Amino acid sequence: MHFTKDHEWVRLDGDVATVGISKHAADALGDVVFVETPEAGKTVSKGDSFAVVESVKAASDVYAPVSGEVLEGNAALASAPETVNADPEGEGWFAKIRVSEASTDGLMDRAAYDAFLATL
Repeated sequence: MHFTKDHEWVRLDGDVATVGISKHAADALGDVVFVETPEAGKTVSKGDSFAVVESVKAASDVYAPVSGEVLEGNAALASAPETVNADPEGEGWFAKIRVSEASTDGLMDRAAYDAFLATL
């Protein structure tokens, strides 16, 4: 699993990336009440806003940590957005993306992300 400075995570399995927000981001948002995930077939570029998460505190864009084509959005989040709080780095994933380039360049591993969080 790798992370961005915007608190997204990505887990690569071959050329398919599963993407979500980190536990840190979910905790900072508070109770998630709505999630808008991207539709299958949408093309995203690294750094693009591709989803929205709303909590009792705020609405936030979620940015693509990789470029590629969305294979599926996590439809379960529409009826159970609280999954993002309960399991942000597991069942609370936002989308699966077929990456155009399977690279983790510019992303942090868990140790580097934890060190980054310590500076905030």
